[in-house]
Amino acid sequence: MRSPMPEESAAPILMTAADGIVRITLNRPERGNAFDGTLHGALRDALDRIEGDHTCRVLILTGAGKHFCAGQNLAERASQLQAGPIDLSASLDANYNPLIRRLAALPIPVIAAVNGPAAGAGASLAIASDLAIAKRSARFQFSFAKVGLGLDCGASWLLLRRIGEARALGLALTADSVNAEEAAKMGLIWKAVEDDAFATEVESLARGLARGPRAALAVIKRQLRQPLQSLDEALEMERTTQGQLGRSPDYREAVTAFVARRQPKFSDG
Repeated sequence: MRSPMPEESAAPILMTAADGIVRITLNRPERGNAFDGTLHGALRDALDRIEGDHTCRVLILTGAGKHFCAGQNLAERASQLQAGPIDLSASLDANYNPLIRRLAALPIPVIAAVNGPAAGAGASLAIASDLAIAKRSARFQFSFAKVGLGLDCGASWLLLRRIGEARALGLALTADSVNAEEAAKMGLIWKAVEDDAFATEVESLARGLARGPRAALAVIKRQLRQPLQSLDEALEMERTTQGQLGRSPDYREAVTAFVARRQPKFSDG
């Protein structure tokens, strides 16, 4: 992957890569970085490149301007509705569901750097990441009920796993927004940080993960994203993955570095 990529003002996303950290910025600030067909296409192309590049160790998703992502661009939907009823299941099949599945399947940590309001599908995108870190001024709103819809983009599964039934029902049924500090306290996101420290915190988190053991982080992500399973199933999966990782160069390096009282230097594998 070339780094950085050209950043055209009209591009639906901006993408840069350096030191194993790839940053995708949703670039529709005048629309709150809302999803439309063009943005989905750009994200598909970006993920194609990331999946084909083993030097990528961390992905950061963020938004340009004051918003993280306002969800679906309803102006696009309004235009489509002029021709008659539309099949939203087709939109989920073509765009949203593959996006969420690909982020979950990426063998690298995905950080949502929530720089502003995240609503609807934008809020779902934030919690579909592995680690969501947000400015204290950011807000989260699962606003689907306000437009006569149920949850999508995996929110019906993710909300229950993250915050439990009572809070999930409260946020979804009322479509009330919560600020970043409230979101962190209830376990919806990883961390809320002061606005002026946000960029530094995101960079520090990404660099720390990029220096980590790639194979082990991929295994941990896969373990914790499994559907709910029995204790016996979890123990058997742990047995298999630890057996594999225990034979890896990264494990040997970590043990050697510990004994030598130095920082480990993990491979790119």
